[in-house]
Formats: sequence, C-alpha cells, structure tokens
Amino acid sequence: MCYTARPPFPGGPPVPSDLSRMPEFEILRSRFEKHGQGHVFRFWDRLDAAERRGLLEQAAAIDLPAALRAISAAREPLAPDVRKLEPAPVELLPERGGDAVRWSEARQRGEAALRAGRVAAMVVAGGQATRLGYAGPKGLFPIGPVTQRSLFELQAQKLRGLARRYGRRVPWYVMTSDATDAQTRAFFQRSDRLGLAEDDVFCFRQGMLPSFDFDDRIVLERPDRIMLNPDGHGGSLTALLASGALDDMQRRGIDTLFYYQVDNPLVQICDPVYLGFHLGSGAEMSCKVVRKLDPMEKVGVLARANAETLVIEYTELTDECRHARDGSGELRFWAGNMALHVFSLPFLRRVSSAADCWLRFHVSEKKIPMVDDEGRPVMPAAPNGRKLERFVFDALPAARAVCVVETSREREYAPVKNAEGPDSPATARQALMARYRQWLAAAGIELPPPGTRLEIDHSRLDGEDDARALGIRTLAQASDFIRTATGANA
Repeated sequence: MCYTARPPFPGGPPVPSDLSRMPEFEILRSRFEKHGQGHVFRFWDRLDAAERRGLLEQAAAIDLPAALRAISAAREPLAPDVRKLEPAPVELLPERGGDAVRWSEARQRGEAALRAGRVAAMVVAGGQATRLGYAGPKGLFPIGPVTQRSLFELQAQKLRGLARRYGRRVPWYVMTSDATDAQTRAFFQRSDRLGLAEDDVFCFRQGMLPSFDFDDRIVLERPDRIMLNPDGHGGSLTALLASGALDDMQRRGIDTLFYYQVDNPLVQICDPVYLGFHLGSGAEMSCKVVRKLDPMEKVGVLARANAETLVIEYTELTDECRHARDGSGELRFWAGNMALHVFSLPFLRRVSSAADCWLRFHVSEKKIPMVDDEGRPVMPAAPNGRKLERFVFDALPAARAVCVVETSREREYAPVKNAEGPDSPATARQALMARYRQWLAAAGIELPPPGTRLEIDHSRLDGEDDARALGIRTLAQASDFIRTATGANA
C-alpha cells in the first residue's frame, strides 16, 4: 500500500482542467501578489499548457499565510537556557553500571509485546544517496559485505526474523519523499516486498515546503516550478496522521511504534529490551543514546531543562556544558542522540494533531538552485536562501513521560552518511562484520580467517541466541545464510 500525505500548508482550489478559462488562476495569482509572492508567475506567458498546470498545482498546494508565518517564526531562536541544563536520566548498559535484573525484565516485557502483535516499525527513507555517489534512494544503497544487499533488504530480513522469533508479523511503515517515492515503490513491487506480506508494507510520502530567498520570497527552481524541499524528519509525525497510517495501526491493535532512519545498518529494529523499558516506564516517547566520542562530536545530546527532557543540538551547547565532566572524569552531557525512538500511538495522534504547537519549524541557510530574472538557472557558490524543516525530537516536551536507554556504537550505530572516511559504507560494512564475528564467537562457532568478508542473513540469525540455537561448530555446517568471501568488497 502506498499513500501520499497532505502537504503541511494545504492551499487553494483544485487546478481547472480547461486552461483557457481560468478564473481560479486569477484568484490564485491575486493571492500570491497580496502576500508579496507574485513573482512566482512572472514567466507565465512563456509556459506551455503542461508547464502552467504543474506550476498551478504547486502554487495551489501552498497556504501562503501559514508558510510566511513559519519562515518568520523559524528565524526566532528558541534555544533552551543552557544555564539550567542537567543530564537526562538514562537506563545504563549493565557493563556501564546498569541493573542487569532490570534489563532482563525489560527484555521479557518487550518480547511479550512483540508476541502480542502490539508493535510496528517505521523507517524514515526520504533521502537520496547522492553524497555516496549512488543514483537513487538511500534505502536502495548496496551495503552487504558479500552479497551487496541493500539497506532495505537488510532491514526486511530483520523484520522477517522478528516474525520467526515471536510468531507475529511486524508491519513496516516506510516514509518516502517526492525524490524517493516512485523508485522505492517500484523496488518493493519488483522484489515482492522483500518477502513481506503485501499489507505489512505501508508506504507514505512526507510533505514538501517551499524554499525562500533571504527576502522571504518563494524560490523558483525553474520558470515553471517552485523549489520545494522535504519538511524534515519531524514531518514524519504529521505524515503518519495525514496518510492514514495511524488509523491502520489502530485497526491492527498496535499501540507502540519503533522509529529509525534508513541509513543505519546496525539498528536493532524493535529491540525488545528498548521496547520493554519504554512500556515499563509508562513513557510516551523514548530515545536511545550512545556515549559521545569526544566533547566536540557533532551530535545532539539528551538533557533536562525546566523539568523537560530535550535534545540539545551541538550548536546550542556552551563550551562549559560541552566540556563539563563529573567526579569520575566522564562527560556530564554524554548521551548522544541516535534518532532511534519509540512512541505510544495515543501520543503520536496527539502531537500530530497539534503539530503547530509541538513541532515548530526550523530554518537553515542553504545553497538553493534557482532562476534569475531572465529565467536562467543559477547555481550559487554560497548560501542564498532558507529551507524549513521540522525535527522529530521537538516532540519530546509534549510527552508526559520520557525514557532514555543507552546502547553502544558496536551494537547499534554505524550510519552511512559519507562516501569515504568516518560514517561511510566501508566503516559500516566493517561494523557489520565485526558484529557478525561477535555473534559467532559467542556461540562457539569457528570464525573465518582475518580479512575474510562475512555476511549473515538476519531473517535466520540475528543475534547471539540465534547463533547458539544453530548447534553448529564450523561454517561448513551452516546453510547459505552465513556467507563468506575473500578479496576486496565490490
């Protein structure tokens, strides 16, 4: 199933079918002129019928007063008073001082929820892999150390593994964008949804926002096209409501949603321990965190201010907070945000229904391709405009209770963001193979020689317990769900 979310700024009447008689166009142009945006139609006379229709459809979808209020409000900083910041309480890993009994109880609680069919997974997959040198959605990027399976394929394996382990299917809600929607849907169709049931893959598209120049004028990408950009990962919450995804979850008896981003191949989808802590604490929204590598790492941190749990962006931390250490020499603000969340369904409905209250727009200065007064394309060398977006973690203050759980990078954090160097496909594959070797070693299975590429099918083996259950001692005894290869990765 695939659905398209309503745009965040729904606008005017539908575009008329007869372009020769267009009172609606005059109304639309008058509305844009009233708000100082009449330039959007300045190339109208040179456009053909198809180009005019496309421009009108874009313009009609924009509520100008709302868009202009958003760009104005987004420029007003609302950073928290860092003088009042305190570290957020965290459920620590047992090896870092956490209570092993609590972790065991949390696992049992989470596993019970999975067996009861109360849990769904949502992936934010609106980004393209341009920075990785790949022409297509990031979810289609090949990441398998041996088979070159894609990020989507790896994650679908994990979902099939959950169904095998707990006896209940976990529905998958896949958020796309205008840039990735068509290719993502085509991929799922030709791959038979990667082995998942048809009604267990629910695709929906996030909303789009107009881009603005520094004079708050809407930017034209082409003479016939307004420059639009996705509304950010925070737009996923409003898109869940608009697309009917929340209604679909409620119909299925789901009350808990696991949220993650597509570019992290190590993610433990629907980790039962994490789910169990969320459910046992009565939280409405939960966050997983890793320890910052150093004070200057560019990652937001979980903190408390005025009795609210917040994600404080690294740009908002003062040097005093950034470098502050406790009595044992550890960073006070060490809990780095991983963009791994768990939500209760009633909370999602409450926040998405009042998005303007809880999910404020943020503005960032960008280099935005546009056209000049003659309609010629301009590729700026420096930022020339602003884009709006919402952040999912801005929903935290709306939660009546928040749970924060620690994990480790080795277990669960190897994002694919750069073509080379840190957080690249090479480092992610190395992290995957290191994790696979840990599973095999814990089960007493003979390891392949150093330098051998290793890949495991997560639908059959997704952790140390699964490895032990195989009852084998050598890789020769394994089926094709454990693969090895020598030589460089293609």
